[in-house]
Amino acid sequence: METSELLKKVRRIEIKTRGLSRNIFAGEYHTAFKGRGMTFAEVREYQYGDDIRNIDWNVTARFRHPYVKIFEEERELTVMLLIDVSASSQFGSGTALKQEMMTEIAATLAFSAIQNNDKIGVIFFTDKIEKFIPPQKGRKHILFIIRELLNFKPESKHTDIGMALQYFTNAIKKRCTAFIISDFIDYKPFGDAMVVANRKHDLVALQVYDKRDAEIPPIGLIKVKDAETDERIWIDTNNRRLRMSYKNHWEENRMKFQHLVRKANIDSVAIEVSDDYVKSLMLLFNMRH
Repeated sequence: METSELLKKVRRIEIKTRGLSRNIFAGEYHTAFKGRGMTFAEVREYQYGDDIRNIDWNVTARFRHPYVKIFEEERELTVMLLIDVSASSQFGSGTALKQEMMTEIAATLAFSAIQNNDKIGVIFFTDKIEKFIPPQKGRKHILFIIRELLNFKPESKHTDIGMALQYFTNAIKKRCTAFIISDFIDYKPFGDAMVVANRKHDLVALQVYDKRDAEIPPIGLIKVKDAETDERIWIDTNNRRLRMSYKNHWEENRMKFQHLVRKANIDSVAIEVSDDYVKSLMLLFNMRH
């Protein structure tokens, strides 16, 4: 992509997603994603009903009257975006590719994070770790992330979600909130890696899919290509049995995925490319209140 065209795209996405995160998500995000723990704020005189475990014995001894420590929630988070950049994300049957929707969602989450004074980092993955951007704060850092989202060229076409989750679990030492953004079309098992990642961190799964992932319309003989293997075959979409088999295969995979996220106790939402992702994210945030 030409530099001037890339900068225009970055600016367009910044204007749209920063506005969304400021006007719509600021309070919701703040409420939905709690801080890592509690931090000491001040001491005050003991009042009836206070937890005696919070008595500050040094201050109590000095003033000869019981004082307790007051804690407040530690608001600053580290947020990680795990983004699937395998070849299947380049598919789109309408006006947008899955990858374009993933970019907008990632940018919106990133702006929501920095408005909350959180650090944000990114892992781009296929069946290997394509790029790791360590967590930092600030608008400049976010614009760098958006440029990468728009212009990144992965080396591999394939997908390995389990490997990406294992890398994330090992690479990020402190507990963080992580969004894994993918179509979750992966034939290798990744359920165990999800469970382990969510034990250490707070993992959220965002499934971005195209309506043609779910079903094919009857439009006659067409040539299709598997984005990840480059295999090309002719199929007759007027064949009702073939269309049903395709739809059933998608439904089976979708139910498997839903079972996995439930088993791992992970919040998730599925977003079709032509859907309004704002509504889907609001639904997700409200679920977490």
